[in-house]
Amino acid sequence: MIPKADWDVNRAEYLQRAQLNDFSNWKTTLSELEKALEARYEKTNQNLNAGNNPYLTIRPNGSFHMSTPNLEEVACLSLGSFFPDRKYISMLEMLATVDQATHFLDEFEHWQIKYQRAKPAKKILFAGIIGYGCDIGHRKLAQISKQIDEGELDNAVNWYFSLQNVQGANDRILRLVDQLNLPNIYRRNADVLHTSSDGQKFEVAVDSLNSNYSYKYLGKDKGVSVVSFIDMRDLMWHSTVISSAEREAAYVIDGLMHNDVIKSDIHSTDTHGYSEIIFAATCLLGFEFAPRIKGLGRQQLCAFKHRDHYTEQGCTMLPDRYIREPLIDDQWDEVLRFIATIRLKVTTASQLFKRLNSYSKQHPLYRALKEFGKIPKTLFILKYCDELDFRQAIEKQLNKVEGSNKFSKAVSFGHSHEFIQSEKEDQEIAEACRRLIKNAIVCWNYLYLSRELATEKNEDRRVQLIEAIRNGSVATWAHFNLHGEFDFSDERMVDSIGLALPKNPPLDTR
Repeated sequence: MIPKADWDVNRAEYLQRAQLNDFSNWKTTLSELEKALEARYEKTNQNLNAGNNPYLTIRPNGSFHMSTPNLEEVACLSLGSFFPDRKYISMLEMLATVDQATHFLDEFEHWQIKYQRAKPAKKILFAGIIGYGCDIGHRKLAQISKQIDEGELDNAVNWYFSLQNVQGANDRILRLVDQLNLPNIYRRNADVLHTSSDGQKFEVAVDSLNSNYSYKYLGKDKGVSVVSFIDMRDLMWHSTVISSAEREAAYVIDGLMHNDVIKSDIHSTDTHGYSEIIFAATCLLGFEFAPRIKGLGRQQLCAFKHRDHYTEQGCTMLPDRYIREPLIDDQWDEVLRFIATIRLKVTTASQLFKRLNSYSKQHPLYRALKEFGKIPKTLFILKYCDELDFRQAIEKQLNKVEGSNKFSKAVSFGHSHEFIQSEKEDQEIAEACRRLIKNAIVCWNYLYLSRELATEKNEDRRVQLIEAIRNGSVATWAHFNLHGEFDFSDERMVDSIGLALPKNPPLDTR
């Protein structure tokens, strides 16, 4: 965290730089939150009592049950029918086309700043991206490919493939797509960007300190979890590789704070990505946190006023406990220092959360954050119960990240969906290359569809295409050849090992 002595001297400056001036005084913050919580209790209960919320049921024991009907399916043509028919785009062609539009290969710079020699040919860098991203391995890729020298590829991978370079290449693609008009067709509100994240388990084929057991997902094998972030336009803007034994919640804030291209307004996760501390941090950092929590009806609601206060007002949905204000009040300055540390990127949020969880007893700051997090958590639950559109938007966005996980499996075909790297940094580079391939495919699809819309003369066909895009997903890869080409030439039918057997080999019966 920001050193305490430095914080005490420069507190006002840090608060301004971290955009925390609105939260500088706890009493003022408390008053605003109390008003917001009171208004939300009133609105949710009014709609429930008036019969305007048929999907919410209050049980006799005080818990509640809620159903979320699926969005109605829109009858329209499949988006895949608008892509090239009976023509499969090679991965090399796709990467080269997207590079022409974005120049993402310019991000691949030599590790040594003073290095003045010529940069490797583009095809060498493309081969490195495919070798890493598809889990083929660059040495194997060089041996099974034409016009690729293994020594050149090995040198390029060693000196040009850093995590910073590959992330920069991803950002170049994201920056171009973010400037296009077509991706905004997926926004519900022009000023709001909904994002989500989820973890996906991968086995590790070699011994790795970053891997661990996960019996539920990996059985007796060790593996890692890849936490991926995606927005409502199918742009995959961050990913990280963590041990399969770690919880994803600690890394949600890292993803939200990482990228300068994609700015999230609402972020959703499943239960593994949620905790009350995440609610606290997202609230103070200016994000709306909207997870899908398993067993939501059993979650406790909190309030600043007594339960009887709400009963007298005729409320049916009642708080279960008080917010313990002294826990927060005593640590509010430390809470602000904690959030400013994250906002100003002095330390990553995951490192701070790990440190807080390492104490034998709950740290006072941890308890304060957890208690504060119950306020935005209660606000979220009341809104979630009251607004069907909000719940459906969360489900839809989480379906996108599930689709991204399937996308990853389609790209990662080279080694049975296993990491072949042992070091965490190499695993991160491999995952970033996989994400680069996925983002390049999405970018290619957007560029192709934008051209089709601009050149289509038939108005009916144009309307059909718009509806297909709006109700489909551009994260589609059926028209790409991800697996390379086969060589059926006569030379390839020659026995190169010398395994041809004699007609009647002697049989030893002893």
